[in-house]
Amino acid sequence: MTDTSTPIPPRMLRTAEAARFLGLSGRTLEKHRTFGTGPTYKKIGGRVIYAVGDLQAWADRGARTSTTDPAASVVHPARRPRPPAAWSVGG
Repeated sequence: MTDTSTPIPPRMLRTAEAARFLGLSGRTLEKHRTFGTGPTYKKIGGRVIYAVGDLQAWADRGARTSTTDPAASVVHPARRPRPPAAWSVGG
């Protein structure tokens, strides 16, 4: 008889598995991690791991029902975010 009262920990995926889960390349997911635009991750020793729930939550931020939906929450591209206009030099 198994003990069902013990919760099962969330499934953790390495970068390649997480990228496949999201339908991205591993390199794109690495870029998101570098620029801070990607899903939450954990670093255990030298290994980067992602919880499936965190991947799903990040992907859900991009959910829309039409092209006219307001962008209340956006999944940004894997590139360095642009600084606000107030940061411009010489202005």
